[in-house]
Amino acid sequence: MICTIFPFPVRYNFSRAWAGLVLKIAEVCCGIHYEVEGLEHIKSDNVAVVLSNHQSAWETLAFRCFLPPQTSLFKQSLLWIPFWGWAMATLKPIAIDRNNKHAALRKLISHGTEALNQGLWVIVFPEGTRMPVGEMQSFSVGGAMLAQKSGYPVIPIAHNAGQYWPRYSFLKYPGTIKVKIGPCIESKSRKAADINKEAEDWVMHAAREISQ
Repeated sequence: MICTIFPFPVRYNFSRAWAGLVLKIAEVCCGIHYEVEGLEHIKSDNVAVVLSNHQSAWETLAFRCFLPPQTSLFKQSLLWIPFWGWAMATLKPIAIDRNNKHAALRKLISHGTEALNQGLWVIVFPEGTRMPVGEMQSFSVGGAMLAQKSGYPVIPIAHNAGQYWPRYSFLKYPGTIKVKIGPCIESKSRKAADINKEAEDWVMHAAREISQ
């Protein structure tokens, strides 16, 4: 929040440093490490929509550390959380009201396209909520529709963060979180449903491989 007076790149780099500090503390105090496979699919000079499974708070922090500058889609009420939510409001979030699905989709497409055009990656968790380890919910089509409307590609990501950093739990468990980044999924001249299905299938398959 103190960085509000500075340009966005300064605010963003401060948030990235804070996320890195939290992950380092988790490593030292809780024994939580992570490995990322598929970084060759991330091109710093390209921009994309990320579609990922959602199990934990870990990925909301870690993605800032190994992905290019980004913004995220999340529910508007999170911005009301004292200090943390207020700080997030300074980082160009795409905050939506889930009770109004049509307005939420319009905002995702308009604000998401604007962010992509500015060079920011857009992170979407299309399950809509954090899921227990071993379970996945069908992907909502919003992220894929953003890719189809904007013409930017999709990068699918799978992980098992919930195994060591469980949802809704204060307790953390030592181990190595596995992250798999998939190849680029082109969106031009394709239907959003087809893009969504390809991303969902890849993430589900990769998540099974990780769990095994």
